[in-house]
Amino acid sequence: MTMTDVKNVIINIIKDIAPDEDVTSLDENVSLREQIDLDSMDFLDIVMELRKRHKIEVPQEDYPKLATLKSCVDYLFPKFSVS
Repeated sequence: MTMTDVKNVIINIIKDIAPDEDVTSLDENVSLREQIDLDSMDFLDIVMELRKRHKIEVPQEDYPKLATLKSCVDYLFPKFSVS
C-alpha cells in the first residue's frame, strides 16, 4: 500500500463518518478538526473504523498523531505495511 492509498483510506473513512463534509480540499498540514466538523465521538469512530476495516490498533496515547491528514498518513503508513 502506498502513502496515497493510506491517504485515500483515511479520506474514505472521514467521508463515511462525516458525509456532509467536503473533504476534497483538505490541507494536509492543518488540523482536521479545524477544517471539518469532527467532534471527539467522530474521531473515535475514525479510530474504530481503522480497527474494524484494516485491523489497525491506535493506542489512545497516539491519538495526537492523527491530528492532520499528513500526520495520519505518516503514522498509519508503516502499520498498513505490516498488516
